Amino acid sequence: MRGRDGGGVERLRRLLAERLGMAFDDKKDSLLAEILQQRATQHGLTDRGYLDRLATAWTAELSALAEALTVNETYFFRNVEQFRVLADVALPERVRRRGAGERIEMLSVGCSTGEEAYSLAMVAAQRVPEACDTAIVGLDVNRGALRKAMAGRYSLWSLRETPEAARQRWFRPAGDGVEIDPKLRGRVRFVEHNVARDDPVLFAPATYDVVFCRNLLMYLTPDTARAVVDRVTRALVPGGFLFLGHTDTLGSRPAGLSVHHSHETFYYRREAGPVRVAAEPPPRLATEKPVTRPRPRERALRLVQEERFGEALQVLDAIAGAEADRPDTWLVRGCVLAHLGDTGRAAQLCRQLLERDALSPDAHQLLADCCEGDENHAAAQQHHRIAAQLDPGFAMPRLRLGLLARRLGDRRAAEADLDRAVQLLRHESDERIALFGGGFGRTALIALCRAELAAVS
Repeated sequence: MRGRDGGGVERLRRLLAERLGMAFDDKKDSLLAEILQQRATQHGLTDRGYLDRLATAWTAELSALAEALTVNETYFFRNVEQFRVLADVALPERVRRRGAGERIEMLSVGCSTGEEAYSLAMVAAQRVPEACDTAIVGLDVNRGALRKAMAGRYSLWSLRETPEAARQRWFRPAGDGVEIDPKLRGRVRFVEHNVARDDPVLFAPATYDVVFCRNLLMYLTPDTARAVVDRVTRALVPGGFLFLGHTDTLGSRPAGLSVHHSHETFYYRREAGPVRVAAEPPPRLATEKPVTRPRPRERALRLVQEERFGEALQVLDAIAGAEADRPDTWLVRGCVLAHLGDTGRAAQLCRQLLERDALSPDAHQLLADCCEGDENHAAAQQHHRIAAQLDPGFAMPRLRLGLLARRLGDRRAAEADLDRAVQLLRHESDERIALFGGGFGRTALIALCRAELAAVS
């Protein structure tokens, strides 16, 4: 069968990375082979001839490929906590900053079939005074998705998280579904755009008050994802708001942005001054740096690795003065208590740590582990997600999220998180594996993830 050779698939993968910025691992080989065969046959070309032509300026075919390869499963007010931040924090603040009569501008990057962009418009209609104009732009590379977005017709299932007041105000029956009120549709403009390419007009400096770019970066090559974040950051006004999906994170110290947390979600704000493009990766956590630690703490860590938790606690109890009050000492104590089954005291220590530093991924991870021990799965998932958002290189929250998703029957989420955990575990610090690995070493944790992946495949 044509297109099934690895060489053709590998070349298609490279072209997709170069032309669309999209990343596909070898798990997608069968899908890529099938699409290669279908598209080549449709154009009456051999696989090689198709790939040769795709390497040229074949814009229409790139759009068709994007349509075949992207998933457009979304709905109105998805991740509603972010829209609550938009309504309660972002828009009121931006209206004050803009002043009476000035326009509020928002951008939806990877807008898919338009539900996100229209949700932005609904919240703006509620929170932005009539004296202020509102302009919303939705960007996507998928031409078919954009056609649906511009038509503004949706199934009732797309409204499953839509507040009743918004349903009544902005939707009207259309066949077996609904359509968006024309007044609201007039506030949103949809544009076909390939995020692998810059656009000096769409991403003009200091343009947007709010940008939503959710669940997109995970599908892009690392270089493309960094470029998209740089453009979006540049395009935000100083003080502007950036919302990412739970799977798309920038860590706790992104260049040109500050991290904020409210309404049970994270978001970012553009700092004042020119955007600095980070040439180096963000600083690593204190627990990962090759610093010289107090000797008692090092001894306690060795005892943890040997699973001698009672002795480790005795060593920690003997630490006095400033060393006893260090956050990293508290963290080790909390992990030891959790290993000993005292999740109540461990959780209390975590909360005290988070009072000192709400952006500590390790404290959130330990608190999540404590919540799991108490069978509070919803709280555990929340804190695992926060830990993963604050440190995208942290393997343990991804592993735990994958195991929880598998237990709760969410096969798709389980596969994504476990696969990511396997990649990250190869580079996880020995200290974090000792503290959060549940007594398993690196090799055993990777084997656990692979076994779980095989079970959900």
